[in-house]
Amino acid sequence: MARRITGRSHGDPRTADTRAKVKDDYRPSRDEILRYIAENPDRAGKRDIAKAFALRGDDRIWLKDILRDLQDEGVLTKERKKLARVGALPHVAVLDIFGRDGDGILLAHPAEAVGTGEPPVVSIRVSRSGNGPAPGIGDRVLAKTFPTNEATGPAYTGRVMKIFEKRSDAVLGVFRILQDGTFRIEPVERRQPELIVDKEFQNGARNGDLVEVEPARASRYGLPRAKVLNVLGSLTSEKAVSMIAIHAHDIPHIFPADVIAESEAVKPATMDHREDWRDLPLVTIDPADAKDHDDAVFATPDLDEKNPGGVVATVAIADVAAYIRYGTALDREALKRGNSVYFPDRVVPMLPERISNDLCSLREGQDRPALAVRMVFSAGGRKLRHSFHRVMMKSAAKLAYQQAQAAIDGVPDEKTGPILDTVLKPLWDAYAILKRGRDGRQPLELDLPERKILLKPDGTVDRVIVPERLDAHKLIEEFMIQANVAAAETLEAKKQALVYRVHDAPSLAKQESLREFLQTLGLSLARGAQMRPSQFNGILEGVRGADNEGLVNEVVLRSQSQAEYSPKNIGHFGLNLRRYAHFTSPIRRYADLIVHRGLIAALGLGPGGLTQDEEARLEDIGVLISATERRAMAAERDTVDRLIAAYLAERIDDRFDARISGVTKSGLFVQLPQYGADGFIPVSTLNGDYYIYDEAARSLFGERSGKGYQLADRVEVRLVEVAPMAGAMRFEMLTDPKPLPGSKRSFHKAKGRARASQSRPGFRGRRR
Repeated sequence: MARRITGRSHGDPRTADTRAKVKDDYRPSRDEILRYIAENPDRAGKRDIAKAFALRGDDRIWLKDILRDLQDEGVLTKERKKLARVGALPHVAVLDIFGRDGDGILLAHPAEAVGTGEPPVVSIRVSRSGNGPAPGIGDRVLAKTFPTNEATGPAYTGRVMKIFEKRSDAVLGVFRILQDGTFRIEPVERRQPELIVDKEFQNGARNGDLVEVEPARASRYGLPRAKVLNVLGSLTSEKAVSMIAIHAHDIPHIFPADVIAESEAVKPATMDHREDWRDLPLVTIDPADAKDHDDAVFATPDLDEKNPGGVVATVAIADVAAYIRYGTALDREALKRGNSVYFPDRVVPMLPERISNDLCSLREGQDRPALAVRMVFSAGGRKLRHSFHRVMMKSAAKLAYQQAQAAIDGVPDEKTGPILDTVLKPLWDAYAILKRGRDGRQPLELDLPERKILLKPDGTVDRVIVPERLDAHKLIEEFMIQANVAAAETLEAKKQALVYRVHDAPSLAKQESLREFLQTLGLSLARGAQMRPSQFNGILEGVRGADNEGLVNEVVLRSQSQAEYSPKNIGHFGLNLRRYAHFTSPIRRYADLIVHRGLIAALGLGPGGLTQDEEARLEDIGVLISATERRAMAAERDTVDRLIAAYLAERIDDRFDARISGVTKSGLFVQLPQYGADGFIPVSTLNGDYYIYDEAARSLFGERSGKGYQLADRVEVRLVEVAPMAGAMRFEMLTDPKPLPGSKRSFHKAKGRARASQSRPGFRGRRR
């Protein structure tokens, strides 16, 4: 048994960093390690733990084994090289303040579920100086959390970093005209009451319109009244559906008056502190419907005799830092939004149109300020050197992906014909060289096609397509990746603080889960502390063209960590890069604006550089913009779900080809490939057997027959219920269960695992 740390007993409020010196042969117990991790969430890496307990040499190897055992047992999880107790509240969390305790201290719950059981209570600490945020009951906040280790009372304390913007008094609802001619507002959220609208406050709304209303003070009798502020459109239109997501996720979508005024007062950039690159034939290559253009490219062979067969690739990015200065109204609003949000037929921009679509958009034939990087590559695709420049440029051509690709494929038009030999072919030659470097680097190569919703003029769904993946897309992507790498390398070399784009390797728990799944298919994934993307690529290549190709790609994707922003570099696992930062889209991502400011400051490129105040806030900024990115993704996904659900609401009882996109104890999630929409099949509706959930195989199988359903199976389903406002659909399974892959031995092992899970609370099998 491990000996106690000298001077530290259980319950001692001192941290491991302030305890007394320990003996050389001391090894902490598992409980002491877990307690340290709980008390020090921001210093819970392997090195931190070893240092805290003064472990050296063989003791560090022992610690590594103990930590791996704790992860394999499901006690610990690992994210971004930091360990945490499974089910513990993250060190930075979104909290909802729900009340006060007997001493008047604010109490909060996490906004998202953490583990199982009752949500933990967090005691909110407020700055006594009055300088920090001052939250109240009902606020949603971003806070750093710290475990209390107290037997009674809140499990955590929280220090508020930011109060999320409160919603206005306006609420959303559906305008309804009843048979007696009166007007009602049908709420889109369950907690909202139904409202009455008098005729003089109808404001042009028609039956079925989605409207924004201002409730009046409730009277003593009857339903409360309201007046219509804005008609957002028909309930079936995309604009209305996206507005629901905007409100549901608290996405700022209206620029304040001072932000608009500030943007209108901005003067175009001048040649001060700039090189004149207006004669360089840079071109923009974007989607055909793009409204702003923040990147332009050019390439030419390297004439240096020391670099035979090499190329010089140039990327110019809109100089947003020339217009958005730290601390201004424009800057504060951009940080609050974090990024632009893209819906099928609507964009909620990070910056006002005057900035994003005018002054910073690299328009064809117009002078525009830019921050450019010139990169030299060897014939093998290795970057030899690069340099950054603050320039004034003039785009030689605005091209669409399909237009540029067609020219390369032998079908130039009036615009691409004159620049085919001088601009486009050198770009493709450079891409061929950069691709050699990419192939040598071996980033993660998942094959999961992205779908795009096409709308009719009335805003309803026309069809869902999978756009063709062209070399033109890959060219721009690789040029941007290399520019992002160059930005991170330059800032590191100059010892300038920055926000990295980081992507951690899969946690050991996820690796083990993936390994168990692959074993059910007769595939193996080697164990090792240093996982590499090439190991996943080997698995993916082995199933290319096989029936289970889609299944394996989907499961490998789900095993990956989530990318985020941080001033602490842990590399980018998916791209297999040691350092990476977002530099190429400052019009739509605040992270890129931070990187631009860092380059300007580090290289002495004039005004608009990163300030000391910003440097001090980079950790908090990284947390904020990571949260806004996740918020945008959720809003975009919800909008697509609602659109498709509304579109299919008229097709109850129709049959559809589907693919199983998720397997849980309670049933199967299915996706309609032709629409990209998801629905659910409850396990209680699967007839003919008693279905058991096998987590490792991502399947439900019949106890008697051994047949069942597995992730990525292609099946036929019937639509039985639709809730358009919730974006939810319920289906009935029409396809018979099939024998699942694997030997009888693996089947009985899965059955044993499933029976073990039945003994745990929460199992919800059904016999039919």
